[in-house]
Amino acid sequence: MKLPSRSKAYMIPEYSLTGDLLSFLTCNLQYRYQNKGTLPPSKPVQRWFGEFIHGVMEEAFIRWKQEKTEFPWNWLDDIRPIEEQIDLRLQARGLYPHDEDLFFSTTNHDIENLNEHDHKKLASARAEKAINIWGKHLFPLIDSSELLIKGIRNMPKYDEKRSRSNYYGINGVVDVLTSMKINKTLEQSNLDNYNNMIIEILKKNKDFQERIRNSNGDDDYEIIIDYKGMKRPPIEVDNPKAENKWESHKQQILTYSWLRSQQEDANSIFAGIIFYLNELVPSKEDLMLIKDEVKNGLIDDETLEKYRDDFELIDRWQEDDKAPELSNEFKLDRSIRIINIDSTEINKSLEKFDEVVYNIEESMINEMKGCKIQDAWKAEADDRTCTACDFRTFCKNNDNKTKDFKIP
Repeated sequence: MKLPSRSKAYMIPEYSLTGDLLSFLTCNLQYRYQNKGTLPPSKPVQRWFGEFIHGVMEEAFIRWKQEKTEFPWNWLDDIRPIEEQIDLRLQARGLYPHDEDLFFSTTNHDIENLNEHDHKKLASARAEKAINIWGKHLFPLIDSSELLIKGIRNMPKYDEKRSRSNYYGINGVVDVLTSMKINKTLEQSNLDNYNNMIIEILKKNKDFQERIRNSNGDDDYEIIIDYKGMKRPPIEVDNPKAENKWESHKQQILTYSWLRSQQEDANSIFAGIIFYLNELVPSKEDLMLIKDEVKNGLIDDETLEKYRDDFELIDRWQEDDKAPELSNEFKLDRSIRIINIDSTEINKSLEKFDEVVYNIEESMINEMKGCKIQDAWKAEADDRTCTACDFRTFCKNNDNKTKDFKIP
């Protein structure tokens, strides 16, 4: 009797919104080495802070939910223990901060005798502000945190002879999902005896107001929230090689919205919110970037006029000077961004994700067929990405590759 041959293994490629979409858009070749080649960056400081602030906010919410600690939280008693826990967790994964960013948890410091300013290392200062400014208003709204969502889509430009699969999977982790009732949003914003600043900001947003008016009687709605351990990106990027982070972050929220809508327990999603937490305590590098954005016309005239005094302080500030005292309104406004959830925009973001997946799949297939890595994967990124890249010394597409190796 002739035995049938074993069928070929069927695999559906899976892509994540941050690990694949945003990484690939930053630089195709860097994505290949770091994500597919499992070659992590030698100095993953940006990755460290992003994971640090996510971990701090998640742990702070868990403790608030259990203990209902009143705001403002004391740094030494309430926040420092969370910092140490998250820092040790990241150290176990090989992620370490710069000395000026955080007191190492494994180093002996006389923490209890620090004055009120000494603890303000950058990561600590941002964590404290994030909890006491936004956590105060956000935590009472949270329905779930760190929610894994998944979906499946048709493989773009599927070719039976060439494509690896006729489908691909999308996954993402929503930092925060809120669940609210329309009538409470319309009639009051008083939660736990204080006015909720997030709801007040939403109520002033025209797109959100329209969604409420056209709700067709739906009582419950959801808002997707994402933390970013970075400064607010400019609205437009004039460098064709640079990723437009402003647009990419919007696409991420819209894709999250589509993924969430595929879940059985999902309610209507009325908005997305991104918190750019670095804006609460901007670094000198952040201030220099804001100066450049103003100079290059990357900040709209309305914002420039509204915060004229703050932008003038930044313009007069020099890198060796003490950081200027910016207004709280300026920092709060720059740290929060409302994303309109629109079906047309969602479809555009999904098409963009399809395009990225197609490009990744094509590069992988070309490499599998014998194409050299640097020929199969494009290396197009802005100068800041190239300068910090571990692979710049041998990247033939990088103009900065010889900076560290000049022959006398």
